[in-house]
Formats: sequence, C-alpha cells, structure tokens
Amino acid sequence: MSQAKSGNPKSKKIRIGTRKSPLALWQAQKAEEKLKEFGYETEIIPISSEGDLRLSQPIYELGITGVFTKTLDIALINQEVDVAVHSLKDVPTQLADGLHLAACLPRGSYQDILVYKSEDWAQKEKRIIATGSLRRKAFWLHQFPQDELTDLRGNVQLRIQKLLDNNWDGAIFAYAGLERSEILQSLEKKALKYQVLKDMISAPSQGIVGIVAREDLDLSALTHQSTHQAALAERAFLRRLEGGCTAPIGALAKVKGKEMHFQGAILSLGGEQKVEVEEKFEFSEATQAGTEMAEKALAKGAGDIVEQIKRYI
Repeated sequence: MSQAKSGNPKSKKIRIGTRKSPLALWQAQKAEEKLKEFGYETEIIPISSEGDLRLSQPIYELGITGVFTKTLDIALINQEVDVAVHSLKDVPTQLADGLHLAACLPRGSYQDILVYKSEDWAQKEKRIIATGSLRRKAFWLHQFPQDELTDLRGNVQLRIQKLLDNNWDGAIFAYAGLERSEILQSLEKKALKYQVLKDMISAPSQGIVGIVAREDLDLSALTHQSTHQAALAERAFLRRLEGGCTAPIGALAKVKGKEMHFQGAILSLGGEQKVEVEEKFEFSEATQAGTEMAEKALAKGAGDIVEQIKRYI
C-alpha cells in the first residue's frame, strides 16, 4: 500500500478538493472510493471555480489554460485540501510548482457525441450546433463548414436545458460526462437522441479522472497504469504543440502493454486547415512518445496553425 513520501500515516485524513457541479462531485466520490480502498480516511471539500462562476463568457475568453482548475490549485498550495480531483482534460499540461499528477482512475468513454432533437438534422443545408469547445467547433466546421456554431456553457444539466430551450439542431457533449451524470439514460424522455461523432478526435485525457496532489503525497499505487500512460502521452502531445486545454487539438492514445496506437490532430479555429498524425508503435516512455508524435505533426505544418491560434487567443 502507498503512503505519503513524508511518512504521514494512513490514518491522516485526505481532504479532497472538487468543483461543485454534480459531475465534479461524482468524480470526487469515485476518487474517495479508491482512496478508501487503500486505507485512507477522506473528506470531500467542494470549491467554486472561476470557470463555474463566469458562465456568460466563452471558455477561451477566460484564459486558455486552467480556468476550471486554478482555484483548486491555490487550495492545494495553501494546504486547504490534500488532493484535487479533476476531469483531466481541463488540467493544464504545466502544473503549478510543487504539484503533480498523482493518479488516474480507469478511463471512461473518450468519445464526443452529438445530442440532437430531430433525425432530419443531417439532411438540413445549414444547422445550428452548440458547443463551448474550440476543438469541437473546429472539427465540426472541418466537416460541415456551412453550419453555424453557437457558444454553450454551464454544467451538463444546464447545457441540456439550453438545448431544449433554444432553436438549435444539436449540441456536442462528452459521452462520459452525460453517462456519469446519468443524463444519457434520460435523453429519450426529453425527446432527444444522440450519436457518437466518430470523426472527432477527443480532447487530450478526455474521459479520465485525474488526481492532482502536492509532490510530498505518493498515490501511485492507486493509479490505473494504462490510463496513466495514455494521459502522459496525450498531454505531452498537447504541451509540445503549445496548445492550451481549449485549443483545437485532439489526441488519443490507446495503450496495451508497451504498444501504443496514437491519433493526434490540430485544426485552425475555423476548421479550414487540419494536420493529423496516426501511428501504432512500441514505446518505452509515454511522455517521450507523445512528444515524438507532436514533432511529426510539426513537421507536417502544425506550427503554422499554432501561430494562427495564438494570434486569435
């Protein structure tokens, strides 16, 4: 069993910091269950984040990285909590000094889905699709450049209600978010349907619950190894391309033993340009593998797209 590097006993209560949304609390409870399996006492401490409080602005206008994690990082550094539980796709690739990615829970679905009102959405010449993600917007416009994209913010319950209340044809969600919030199962009652977006490469670490801690706390025994390796590779790809958590960058690593199947892509904000890499290979170190895949993307012109994104954001 793991214990803190500083020698703190297992009896020490682990204070779990989390955002207050229903999905964030679900994630915190899953982390709590895993910590209890390893003999830790726990307490969940909900904290409001800047991203939750400022729902009227698109995510990218709040700052490209860490909008949902900064408040919890401060609480960690100030020792108000011992760990912070996040949807790992929201966590910047460069953590604050003194913090580390301590563990990853087994990955859920990494896929994006379109939730829509009517089966005729695909036959329309022009659709209105809602999403707060620059990545989802860029992938959608790459395939359907004639469509109108509108911003969508809030927790998953609020976003579903906004879809019902507006004249939108559909909205894009993470499958895992709707499933974990038990909304996926109730869509039919709301006269909504969904389909998986197979051509959309997920955000780096999508579907992964990550536990961030101060560096003196070793929780490596809790981590799901193949998920953690995938997260390291995807986050290294994102970091090398210098993209923030909201940039139009997708990355997906499927790890089995020492074999990795990696897909990555970066798109211009309007979806006109796309650089994509895909490879199946043996790897020895996940972070290095992700960095090397980013180098392949840069060799194909990804750097020019990055510069365009920086000028806009």
